[in-house]
Amino acid sequence: MSFQQIIAFLISYKYFFLFPIVVVEGPIITVIAGFLSSLGQLNVFIVYGLVVIGDLTGDTISYMIGRWGGVKFIKRWGHYVGLNIKHIEKLEKHFDKHTASTIILGKLAYSIETPFLISAGIAKVSYKKFFLYTLISTLPKSLLFLLIGYYFGKSYSKINNYLDYTSVGVIFLIVISIAIYFIIKKLNRGW
Repeated sequence: MSFQQIIAFLISYKYFFLFPIVVVEGPIITVIAGFLSSLGQLNVFIVYGLVVIGDLTGDTISYMIGRWGGVKFIKRWGHYVGLNIKHIEKLEKHFDKHTASTIILGKLAYSIETPFLISAGIAKVSYKKFFLYTLISTLPKSLLFLLIGYYFGKSYSKINNYLDYTSVGVIFLIVISIAIYFIIKKLNRGW
């Protein structure tokens, strides 16, 4: 589906199309929805709510794949999502010792997000903790991408040419790294 087709679908079907496509591809669609919100095509507050819920739904699906599929899933399908048994063993140790930071940083790393979320399920991280930490990272991440689309959306073709996933990730990490540091510090001390 092309960029123009996504915009056309969002203008035509608005929120009914937004939610399911955010579950599959959150950040890019969030930027596009922010752009359309700046033009008055969508309500920015409804978009933010749907984007957060859609992103959390996608995260939960990844977690459940790991939880229910386990090692069998990795042996059969792991190469499609960049996982193997060695990766799982390393990540399980991180989940045991540093649950909050592993989930939050894994969630913020766009290109490796899915393997981390599947690994959390395989490591049997409690869903309550998983949901809390993904929510903590999803709220600012979704807001950032929405604001990028909202404030810079009118020059989307320039952004599309100059910003790739890596640079967006770097920008995001710079903006949010201080906040994450304090959140993790607070979580490790206990609430």
